Amino acid sequence: MRFDPFRDFDRMMEQNFSGAARTPRSMPMTALRRGDVFLVDLDLPGVDRNDVELTVERNVLTVRAQRAPVQQEGDEVIIDERPYGEYARQLFLGDMLDTTKLSADLRDGVLHLTIPVSEQSKPRRIQLGSSESTRTEVTTNAG
Repeated sequence: MRFDPFRDFDRMMEQNFSGAARTPRSMPMTALRRGDVFLVDLDLPGVDRNDVELTVERNVLTVRAQRAPVQQEGDEVIIDERPYGEYARQLFLGDMLDTTKLSADLRDGVLHLTIPVSEQSKPRRIQLGSSESTRTEVTTNAG
């Protein structure tokens, strides 16, 4: 690698003045319904499972993740284009999903969420009553 003083200058300017440009902005997501469950995948490359926090409050799922830089004290950074910091995303789940049975797993940099449809929201067949109903007459004494 050849020495380029302007590249070093650009790198220093970026590190000192545009740190926000390198911080994560979102977690790319795929969401779909498969039968009676919703499947959600969120990309979290390079995030350790201990640095992921999931909370549910009033049908809002909040996903927080942290990715720390790999450099250590005394390292000379040549190139650092990877975003790091805190990722956060909220998903509004609605009343039709059963958040008490939500499950999550982090594999290969992808957070997999499985959220079942609540029993009350599943389609169900309603039986019709008989067409012969009995009428009850109500009599009142006026007086």
